[in-house]
Amino acid sequence: MEGKIVTEGLNAYFGEVHAVKNVGLGIKQNAITAIIGPSGCGKSTLIRCMNRMHEVVRGARVKGKVLLDGKDIYGPATSPVMVRTKVGMVFQKPNPFPTMNIYDNVVAGLRLNGERDWKKLDTVVERSLKLAALWDEVKDHLDASGVSISGGQQQRLCIARALAVQPEVLLLDEPCSALDPIATAKIEDLLFDLKDKYTIVIVTHNMQQAARISDHTAFMYLGELVEYGDTKKIFENPDKELTEKYITGRFG
Repeated sequence: MEGKIVTEGLNAYFGEVHAVKNVGLGIKQNAITAIIGPSGCGKSTLIRCMNRMHEVVRGARVKGKVLLDGKDIYGPATSPVMVRTKVGMVFQKPNPFPTMNIYDNVVAGLRLNGERDWKKLDTVVERSLKLAALWDEVKDHLDASGVSISGGQQQRLCIARALAVQPEVLLLDEPCSALDPIATAKIEDLLFDLKDKYTIVIVTHNMQQAARISDHTAFMYLGELVEYGDTKKIFENPDKELTEKYITGRFG
């Protein structure tokens, strides 16, 4: 199996709950991969395993391998901080830091890593906000609170914050679920533009969204990977009956 990120026999647990079961998956570089499936099927847990966020939950553990460029991110010599720098994450609910302004939100990760060069920080803020298609909307009030802007802008601010540390992979967990259709369209357009520079994985309940923006789609059910392939094939001619039932709304 090949890909920017490859999982091999990946299992994830919350205590005794087996949330992800023996998943083998190859995430293609410079493409958008959508992970779909009903609530509670392990989608979010799977991507949290891809940047070692799963292990921060009390009682959670992982078995198997997650390879980033062929190296196991759970290897004994691998730093979780390094992994999360290379594999950024944007969560379902926009979560700008409420005590920080827009500028400080973008460079929070860099400052945490010790960066103090103002010229470099200024450059990163402009570059990241432009990548997130937000610069023109906020450039004249970078000192405003990160929570003073609209929900859609806050989500793009969180994307800018993730991009500021120059990751190679961007994971997004239901990034549009709390947004209106106009803000959702802006996020989708943004992701389509970003895939030339980044490998993107998006968890979504919205099958129309998956069909619109993704190159590859993985369908999960009860913690297992049922089917994975090109999005067009998954939506038009899936191999598994369960996939077809879910795609067509005849699930259950």
